[in-house]
Amino acid sequence: MRKIIKYVMLDILRNKIIIAYACLLVLLGFSLFNMNDSTDKGLLSLMNVVLIIVPLVSLVFSAIYLYNATEFIELLVSQPIRRRDIWLSLFTGLAGSLAIAFLAGCSIPVLISGAMKEVGLLLFIGTLLSIIFAAIAMLAVVHTRDKARGIGLTTMLWLFFTLLFDGIVLFILFQFMDYPLEKAMIVMSMLNPIDLSRVIMLLQLDISAMMGVTSAVFRSAFGSPLGMGIAIAVLLMWVVLPLWSSLRTFQHKDL
Repeated sequence: MRKIIKYVMLDILRNKIIIAYACLLVLLGFSLFNMNDSTDKGLLSLMNVVLIIVPLVSLVFSAIYLYNATEFIELLVSQPIRRRDIWLSLFTGLAGSLAIAFLAGCSIPVLISGAMKEVGLLLFIGTLLSIIFAAIAMLAVVHTRDKARGIGLTTMLWLFFTLLFDGIVLFILFQFMDYPLEKAMIVMSMLNPIDLSRVIMLLQLDISAMMGVTSAVFRSAFGSPLGMGIAIAVLLMWVVLPLWSSLRTFQHKDL
């Protein structure tokens, strides 16, 4: 497993797209902190950018890489290596490389800005999102043989999590505004890792006025260390469940 992980990580970290991704995060970080008159505003702006760019790059790049590595995967399967080890090694190398690229690009401007209080949380959330959407991309790829369809599916998933989800929640809220929907809204919030990540960051920054509808409901119900722990646990489940599902499919898939 170590040799596969090492090969995948070295191959990805030398990729021009990943290098450009890290450089883009550096440029955006410095630009946002310089444009805002306070560190908190710069951090909030960077958080919004991270919540959009990180899922997009993690989903699309992971899908493209896996499709391009089809022959390499078939070669590994033909060797006396368990499919479980192959798939987990690919996931570890892919998610690890995306996380390293994010940390390399985002940590430099954040640390220089002096936002030491929230820097750990932002880097943790961005790293976790990289891992989550790498797992979701692997689930999409293992169920879609055609490369064009697979990349299209990952793009649609990104649009759903970043744009459509909040629209659906707002529609439900306005349609049933006469009914108590607090518990239902909390459950729906947990169905979107991007929304949960936004909640965690905004709770740390304590900017409730800028929170979305679902995040505000979540804050009112879980504005405590217990609520933070539950949110992080749900995010970890967003890693485990897609990875477990894709692993089961890969173990029985006819390549």
